[in-house]
Amino acid sequence: MGHTVICRRLSKTYHQDAIAVRALSEVDLDVPKGDFVCLSGPSGSGKTTLLNLIGGLDAPTSGEITVDGQRVDLMTQAQLATMRLKHLGFVFQAYNLIPVLTGQENVEFVMQLQGIGRKERRARAQAILKEVGLERLENRRPAKLSGGQQQRVAVARAIVSGPSLVLADEPTANLDSENGEMLLELMGRMNQEHGVTFIIATHEQLVMDHARRLIHLHDGRIVSDELQR
Repeated sequence: MGHTVICRRLSKTYHQDAIAVRALSEVDLDVPKGDFVCLSGPSGSGKTTLLNLIGGLDAPTSGEITVDGQRVDLMTQAQLATMRLKHLGFVFQAYNLIPVLTGQENVEFVMQLQGIGRKERRARAQAILKEVGLERLENRRPAKLSGGQQQRVAVARAIVSGPSLVLADEPTANLDSENGEMLLELMGRMNQEHGVTFIIATHEQLVMDHARRLIHLHDGRIVSDELQR
């Protein structure tokens, strides 16, 4: 089956006003392909830092990160950009949709960067928007969509190009419980039907309840790692 993510002795120290702040400390983590993992912990526990390091959005102070067999910690900025484009999908708390583009154009954007032709982009975007229940709203811009609808567009954009791994940071934080539940069921379906590996950072119980595996961080260390089902 193999592993999508392997972290070894991963540490990250930030320097603020001559003070060293240790955000992560000697973290070891293995995420098998197709896993559905939740990183939990209080604010400042290191979960977002860990997510950002795995996604190549930040560099570790020490340690190793392997994603899909490639050493992320050894990559140049150009190699990281290519890796993110070809292997990763991102879902953020603030949706991060492009306001001047329609829902469909937002979903097509990553495929456009990948050089996929217009006809195929359009067909794949329409198919994934139908799958997330937005086939009649694809021509609306983000401002004309509810928070739950915007986050579903963000998930569609994250998975449309077939990434092996989706990283989600507090994806339900701006949603009510009904929309949060809907989003998590959607992610669960994508995990089961498409084999996409999910790593989700959250402090919300609703998200933790949906995870197959719950990893709890405290003060930059993993303090528990449990299979829930």
